[in-house]
Amino acid sequence: MEIKKNPRQQLENFSKIFFQIGIVLTLFIIYTFIEHKTYEKTYGELETVVLVAEMTEEIPIVKVIKIKPTQVKTPPPPSIEKLEVVKDDVEVPETIIESTETDENEAITDADVTTDDIVEIAEQESIVEDVPFMMIQNVPVYPGCKGNNEQLKKCFTKKVSKHFGRNFNANLGNELGLSSGKKSIYVVFTVDKAGNITNVRARGPHPTLEKEVVQVTQSLPKMTPGKQHGVSVGVTYSIPITFEVIM
Repeated sequence: MEIKKNPRQQLENFSKIFFQIGIVLTLFIIYTFIEHKTYEKTYGELETVVLVAEMTEEIPIVKVIKIKPTQVKTPPPPSIEKLEVVKDDVEVPETIIESTETDENEAITDADVTTDDIVEIAEQESIVEDVPFMMIQNVPVYPGCKGNNEQLKKCFTKKVSKHFGRNFNANLGNELGLSSGKKSIYVVFTVDKAGNITNVRARGPHPTLEKEVVQVTQSLPKMTPGKQHGVSVGVTYSIPITFEVIM
């Protein structure tokens, strides 16, 4: 089917009209900008705030009154007593003070020295508390130990450990049904001023074991007591006893 009219040719007929309309709109816009007027903005006068109401209160006038300082009356000075004038003819007795110093040339006899004023005071015995084994100056001596203080310490520990090894019943752990493994009992005792074993205390996993340790400790032999500053004192000693329970 053939097209009767060409659409391109039809639009070209209106191109002149569109061109003229564009020119007119452009000229109208330019004219509007030219004729547009701007005016400066004017602000109205600020309203004044009247503070008359706040100033209506009258301020009182304070009168300054001058106060005169009060005069303090000072007491009159004490009157001076009349002095009596002593004539030079009157003799005034003089007091003679005897000197207590002794002359180095004067000999002192036995008759001048007396012991009546000397009072004898009995010397009180100083009470010394028990001293720990590690701090004692002279350690207790276990029977058979010899040497200096350090050697006596080592010998004491060795002899006590050997005594427990011989006399302690290690099978009690199995008899009491304790679990297998190593067990420890701590014992503390005192070698008193006379060298006897006193104040034995034990702490272990079972009361029967504690009782056994106390009996073994009390069976230790009598020792030479320890000394502090040359005085016999009680010495506390502690030792752990370790044994193994085998199931």
